Amino acid sequence: MPGPGSPAGSVGCVSDSVTVVWDDEFLSYDWGVEHPMNPIRLALTMSLARGLGVLDHPGVTVVRPRPATEEQLTLVHDPAYLDAVRAAPTRPRGVGHGFDSTDNPVFPHMYEASALVTGGSVLAAERVWSGRAQHAVNIAGGLHHAMRSRASGFCVFNDPAVAIARLLELGAERVAYVDVDVHHGDGVQAAFYADPRVLTVSLHQSPLTLFPGTGFPDELGRGDATGTSVNVALPAGTTDEGWHRAFAAVVPSVLRAFRPQVLVTQAGCDTHHEDPLAELALTVDGQRRSYMVLHELAHELCGGRWVAFGGGGYGLVRCVPRAWTHLLAEAVGQRVEPGCPVPEEWRAEVRERGLRTPPPRAMTERDPAAADLAWSAWQPGEDSALARAVAATRRAVFPLHGLDPDDPRD
Repeated sequence: MPGPGSPAGSVGCVSDSVTVVWDDEFLSYDWGVEHPMNPIRLALTMSLARGLGVLDHPGVTVVRPRPATEEQLTLVHDPAYLDAVRAAPTRPRGVGHGFDSTDNPVFPHMYEASALVTGGSVLAAERVWSGRAQHAVNIAGGLHHAMRSRASGFCVFNDPAVAIARLLELGAERVAYVDVDVHHGDGVQAAFYADPRVLTVSLHQSPLTLFPGTGFPDELGRGDATGTSVNVALPAGTTDEGWHRAFAAVVPSVLRAFRPQVLVTQAGCDTHHEDPLAELALTVDGQRRSYMVLHELAHELCGGRWVAFGGGGYGLVRCVPRAWTHLLAEAVGQRVEPGCPVPEEWRAEVRERGLRTPPPRAMTERDPAAADLAWSAWQPGEDSALARAVAATRRAVFPLHGLDPDDPRD
């Protein structure tokens, strides 16, 4: 077996077939040079993954997307909103629909770029549901804030919601969506708030201190879907160990109770301690561990059916490329060892692109010998900000799934 300095690490869950959706045209989803969501993060991720041989493994197919059709987009979005997005580049002022803000400035070919990203996520979902792939990844996807008739939080079309709606259209009866972005997955929650076929789970920094100001534990869903919206609102400063403690105390239990047929995940890596837009304190190692656990849950509960998207993440050099290379490697089933060196060719590419941030030297931020995390199990009655956050979610949600909020075994 390769040693700790080798690119190909230990095999976790076996991945029979993996689709990676990619097209260089994804880089045209570009809000401008001053905007924090710079598409260079995607280019550097794919370059790093290729440099480490992640995409060379048998069973991996890199597939070019096609743009989402109007019929697919209107599974989630209002037709009038589509018209507004098409027209926006010709009338950049007074567009409305969320485009009159610095977060969501109009950019050229905005409809086409957004439809292509969404089409990539739809393709990923279709290939997993049809059995052509066991796992599928679209790192350009995960634009989870867009609403039915409004752009929000750097998101024009809500590709995760459209992909989930497409799964339902194809016959899925229970889809679980788990969002680990630092920001609440509000647009996906809103799209399925009254649909009992979709469980949305979001772990995020407290809405008291971060955009979009939603994602409280008492946001539970509506009508027959009450209990299918699950929100864990974490205190600012939460570290790897605390984040995983909260995840373990909530997510596996509600997923097992829901019994999904397919797992859709949003892997926003703006939980990183260096991220400029938020205040959680995870390392790349903590993020890598989250992908491992989600992969394991997909095999345990869904026969391996896993559709994975990117999302937020604004550490363009030191975080996003490493985190999502780990995501791709996890989906492929050939983990990159934490102590693996970052290829010098990739570090040179960072410098040649004129990026001032010093590129990292290894795929870990911890001592490689201790990169796998350990944490204590949540216990009722604890008095800390993190424990109170976990308890609030368990009290709100667990009884609706037949689970005991005070029993740490649930």
